[in-house]
Amino acid sequence: MLLHMEATSLRFAAAARTLGQVARRHELQVPGFRSPPRLAEVDRTLRRRPDGSALVAVRLKGRPWVAVLADMIDGMIVTNRLEGADAARIRTRLWTAVETDSARVAPPTRAQRLARVRAVAPAPIPADVRSQVA
Repeated sequence: MLLHMEATSLRFAAAARTLGQVARRHELQVPGFRSPPRLAEVDRTLRRRPDGSALVAVRLKGRPWVAVLADMIDGMIVTNRLEGADAARIRTRLWTAVETDSARVAPPTRAQRLARVRAVAPAPIPADVRSQVA
């Protein structure tokens, strides 16, 4: 499901909230997320601030949603300097959380919208009934 979704600022904000919740639950540092990166030629940057906080900037425009999510999750892993088994464990939990959220709040596909319209559209009145009504 995530492969065919387009990256939007609303999805980006929702994913940032979800990733932050998971990170806090595991007592990890939550970076700030923004888009786009200041550098035009890159898809993701990470900047560490003097106060110890971090900012992950990710390009949304023209990219598949799954690529944006991967950059956000990798940014979370790098921000917390996770490696090996710890990184794998947290990465799995982050992916599970955003996948669950995306499935729950994903907008309907075009086919689903059309099916819904067909389901509620009134059926045409048969000709013999039309003549009786007139």
